Amino acid sequence: MAQADIGLIGLAVMGQNLVLNMNDHGFKVAVYNRTASKTDDFLSGPAQNTAIMGAYSIEELVSQLKTPRAVMLMVKAGLVVDQFIEQLLPHLESGDIIIDGGNSNYTDTNRRTEALAKQGLRFLGTGISGGEEGARHGPSVMPGGNPEAWPVVKPILQAIAAKVEGETCCQWVGEKGAGHYVKMVHNGIEYGDMQLISEAYHLMRAGLGLPVDKLQSVFEQWNQGVLDSYLIEITGHILKVSDADGSPLLDKILDTAGQKGTGKWTGIDALDLGVPLTLISEAVFARCLSARKTERLKAAQILTRDQAAFAGDAEAAIAAIHDALYASKIISYAQGYMLMREAAQEYGWQLSYGDIALMWRGGCIIRSQFLGNIKQAFDKNPDLENVLLDDFFAREIKRAEAGWRKAVILGIELGIPTPAFSSALAFYDGYRSTRLPANLLQAQRDYFGAHTYERVDQPKGAFFHTDWTGHGGKVSSSTYEV
Repeated sequence: MAQADIGLIGLAVMGQNLVLNMNDHGFKVAVYNRTASKTDDFLSGPAQNTAIMGAYSIEELVSQLKTPRAVMLMVKAGLVVDQFIEQLLPHLESGDIIIDGGNSNYTDTNRRTEALAKQGLRFLGTGISGGEEGARHGPSVMPGGNPEAWPVVKPILQAIAAKVEGETCCQWVGEKGAGHYVKMVHNGIEYGDMQLISEAYHLMRAGLGLPVDKLQSVFEQWNQGVLDSYLIEITGHILKVSDADGSPLLDKILDTAGQKGTGKWTGIDALDLGVPLTLISEAVFARCLSARKTERLKAAQILTRDQAAFAGDAEAAIAAIHDALYASKIISYAQGYMLMREAAQEYGWQLSYGDIALMWRGGCIIRSQFLGNIKQAFDKNPDLENVLLDDFFAREIKRAEAGWRKAVILGIELGIPTPAFSSALAFYDGYRSTRLPANLLQAQRDYFGAHTYERVDQPKGAFFHTDWTGHGGKVSSSTYEV
């Protein structure tokens, strides 16, 4: 007899913890893993003495589910998701629901939603953030896909999600790949936040020469103010940990960063949509550069430099680095929201930007006090073009600007790279400029390619071409936008 409210496939860390979370909230869950021993270990271990049901085939899993059936996939993104969907299809009926809770590319979710709808099945691409702890005790959940499926699974997903001030960090995002798109942008901002924090750490550790115990106290102090966030909090925890010999464990970790692709996807889509996502892109490139460890070691021997020693006021420098981190963080979110706004227009989504900030306030990796201010900005003005135009953020970034510039200059003087701090500052200066040197770019393009230009003294949309050499003729290229 069918008893389970939902089935889940994939018992890695995230899958196991989501199942236990669902069980805690009174939902009966059936589970399946391709490796049967993993199912056995879970049922006899973490799931012991619970109502969680095990299955040893796809057919058995589906047979245990109430109708309309809902099956959540917590498996590796890409081909594996399609393989499990194919295995499920013979056992599902019209109206049943498949939920992909992994880090799938939104374009795959678009395709799957459309293809399954033609077969009478409802598909949800649901971004889930929070790692192991979030999955177990309350993640941020970003559902999108077939809107007909949302009311059916809403009670389960909202019950297990994080809560902030009584509000659940799980709201409907939009059709097709919207949920996974918002999760992708979340991950891109996560890349940016992590790089910004790392640059602040690098400036203080290598630039100011601060010992780890001082750094740890700095991050603890920062976590009590405007930088209060999960990533600042765990950075303080990391700095506390010593290796077996008593030295800081952090100093023993190889400085080559890994990545799984979501940050890269964010940058690629920004390029496709023409959105200047400079900070997040630099964060991705910083990881790429870190991975070239062998080459960097060679370069350090050939491209030698005299390391300048810091001789100023350390506390003033720490304050400047704090402001650089805060101001750059504002830029990172401003760019992320710019991208989501452009994507919504391009793909026909109705995104609620205040709800997105709410979903990110708890459970997820980028959760922070800061997101409450973003929600307030969009609650006040749902049509806000950019968070930098909100009174609060405009005031805050102006207040932090002087320290931000000092921190970037400090990095330049000491030879310490600050790609995210620097690109954020360059974007800020460019965004508020009434005139940029693009006029020269357009002149160059017209000179060598007859690409035409517009004039400040003529109506917008009227294009002109100049015969710069005197023998180039009057024929111009057609105009187009990338």
